[in-house]
Amino acid sequence: MDKPTLNSSHSKEEIQPLRYLSRPEALAIEKELVEEFRFGQQQLIEIWGHACAMAVTKVFPRRSLPKKQPTLLVVCGCEQNGAIGLACARHLRVFEYEPTVFYPKRSSNPLYRDFTTQCEKMDIPFLSYLPTEVQLISDAYNLVVDAVLGVESNPGEILEPYSTILAILKQIHVPLVSLDVPSGWDVETGGSSDGLSPDVLVSLSAPKQCATRFVGKHHFVAGRFLPYDVQKKFELNLPDFPGTECVVSL
Repeated sequence: MDKPTLNSSHSKEEIQPLRYLSRPEALAIEKELVEEFRFGQQQLIEIWGHACAMAVTKVFPRRSLPKKQPTLLVVCGCEQNGAIGLACARHLRVFEYEPTVFYPKRSSNPLYRDFTTQCEKMDIPFLSYLPTEVQLISDAYNLVVDAVLGVESNPGEILEPYSTILAILKQIHVPLVSLDVPSGWDVETGGSSDGLSPDVLVSLSAPKQCATRFVGKHHFVAGRFLPYDVQKKFELNLPDFPGTECVVSL
């Protein structure tokens, strides 16, 4: 029997609720993609980074930005979420935005270093420090992308420089876009007093359990690329992706 079409339309009676993943489930899906379906780690980061950039363009079209220049700041951590932020920044540059990257603790992972090099070669500026005067950030950028901490992070163990970075980002007056998990949140239980409160959340592959506590304006899921067998095995019940869209608003 033929497999159903990915994200095919169903009657209302057949639609199952969207699955929200625990940390072990999210890591198991990534392991399945890498080991069984032979996705490369760099390939996944590229797919997710492109999808995050697409989500930004949907909520913040260049012509709608309040500042004359389409500037934005991408704040990256040293793990995979930071690399996704670097890929997102590069795609936003291709889309004719003007991203700046703050990447205070660069990873020694050669895959992640490649994304850094790609940004540098595309003349994307890197900040040497994050201004502690939040008004300077608000004056310089239309929005900030939070790619600091991801699924792999434990919010109970936020070390420097990230605890200071989160304290600054909590005070900004421009929109904040978080990639996969808002920094400072527990993947399962959600926000804490140290966590960020993004206006936009882009869930990668499928939403995490913490996303049920997201109260911002826009929540996207970037799971179009997932093979049908993965969607079925983990009972993700992803929504339909119209046309050729790689992200969809929930």
